[in-house]
Amino acid sequence: MVYSIRRRTLLQIGGAAVAAPSLWLPARADAPTWATQTVEPFLEVETASGRIRGGHSRGALAFKGIPYAGPVSGKNRFKAPPPVTPWTGVRDATRLGPPAMQAPGGTYGEHEPAYSEDCLVLNVWTPAVKDGGKRPVMVYLHGGGFTAGSGGQAIQDGSHLAATYDVVVVAINHRLGIFGYLYLGELLGSDYAQSGNAGQLDIVAALQWIKQNIATFGGDPGNVMVFGESGGGAKTCTVMAMPAAQGLFHKAAVQSGPMLRGISKESATETARRIMAGLGITDPAKLIDVPGDKLLAIQMQGPKGPLGTPTADYAAKHPNGAAGGGGLGQDVPGNCGPVVDGVALPANPFDPAAPAISANVPLLIGNLRDEATFFMRDNPAFFKMDDASLMALAHQQLGDTADRILALYKKTRPTASLPELGIAIMTAMSFGNGTVKIADLKSQQPAPVYRYRYDYQSNVPIKGTDWNFRAGHASDISLVFLNQEILDLQGNGPGLAQAAQAMSSYFASFARNAIPAAVGQPQWPRYDTARRATMLINSECQVADDPDGEERAFWQSMKGA
Repeated sequence: MVYSIRRRTLLQIGGAAVAAPSLWLPARADAPTWATQTVEPFLEVETASGRIRGGHSRGALAFKGIPYAGPVSGKNRFKAPPPVTPWTGVRDATRLGPPAMQAPGGTYGEHEPAYSEDCLVLNVWTPAVKDGGKRPVMVYLHGGGFTAGSGGQAIQDGSHLAATYDVVVVAINHRLGIFGYLYLGELLGSDYAQSGNAGQLDIVAALQWIKQNIATFGGDPGNVMVFGESGGGAKTCTVMAMPAAQGLFHKAAVQSGPMLRGISKESATETARRIMAGLGITDPAKLIDVPGDKLLAIQMQGPKGPLGTPTADYAAKHPNGAAGGGGLGQDVPGNCGPVVDGVALPANPFDPAAPAISANVPLLIGNLRDEATFFMRDNPAFFKMDDASLMALAHQQLGDTADRILALYKKTRPTASLPELGIAIMTAMSFGNGTVKIADLKSQQPAPVYRYRYDYQSNVPIKGTDWNFRAGHASDISLVFLNQEILDLQGNGPGLAQAAQAMSSYFASFARNAIPAAVGQPQWPRYDTARRATMLINSECQVADDPDGEERAFWQSMKGA
């Protein structure tokens, strides 16, 4: 039997976008109690591991909390995920599964269960099941760096995206933090050679599950796009460099998550030693038996705890760099993230070149114009700074180059306020420069690259200031998923619906045929280093060649690019 939702969908072939249809949902007994609830009429499908029951949600069919691999607690901690354990009977798939172990408040899913080490579950949203459909599959890797988040966050609910654009959307949970990225290969030998990428191997296991099962949900296992925002973008960059993932995905998109380099085995081993010291143990094998909440407590202390406390051996070897902690992807002890272990991740994802194994994978990549407002939103003083304050901050962050960079930005942005200059510089340093670098490297390979900058201005006020959030980090997530009505960082300002229509259409059409397109919006040129064509995404999109080019060239010259 074929289950589907009637819809009027306009699929314009050859790179055009999918227009928004009128959605029809069968009558049901009760309205949803919460926005993303899965409701009746319920339906059952058979997966390779057992039968599951899903239902309807916001115009699509939804199946949630589906196991894609086996337990990773106990003797399986820090190891590659085992195969999923089959079940008998019908498994309920109407509610979200457990998120990974993390600090409280790290996820925003509606009615999620408690955190768990055994978190390897995924959610599927689709217009129809068992209909022989060969829809594009959009696999979302959530943000939150490598230590927080889940595939159940409300603003990334895949119902609207699936129903509107006739695609299948999948979001996964995977191991995070110490549980997903603690490298023990130097301490425990070959059985743990890939432990520093356990969370990434979870993603590979989910892609393997998709290859085996997604046709049942109306998806095409030969047309899979991996994409993600922030940490999810960094995970996507890493997946592109993993041999085990090749052939399991066919397109990639990176939203504000450029990751050039992984963590070295030296730094990662020092992290493990610091954790052992913090726990008072000398035998690394005992890490497998430590209660999960104790490991999480160390992680939550961050640089102020054992993760930031160098061991004596490391301090002796690195007298000027013994402190731990740092930003996403920084190769310093105390950081959690993919490790260049020579096995699961043979080399840095995008340094010195784009991974050859993904040379034929098309890439959509971009960042937001004002990323840094997200990171400064709890510091009202920043938005009231004077020239001396900006200069002091610049010298703290940039050292001897501060004067040159400030002079450039005052020249290129003569009407900008001091906080605007600070936001622009920090945005370039955190996401903009890396995005350009990856686009440049990837453009040297056969597959097409498309670059964007998200410019839509959120009207969410920043408390204690006269600023709004603007195009700050993570304010684009709800628009990609066409969930702009769920109030979040994107706000509720004029033109929001049009911007969401453009952004979601660009992503969905790219997933379909590797050509981003949207009805009523400009044609999107392929990126190359000669023109550097960039789509500025807004309620009315426009193409700009090498936006902020003088600044871009300056940063690249400083880095020897």
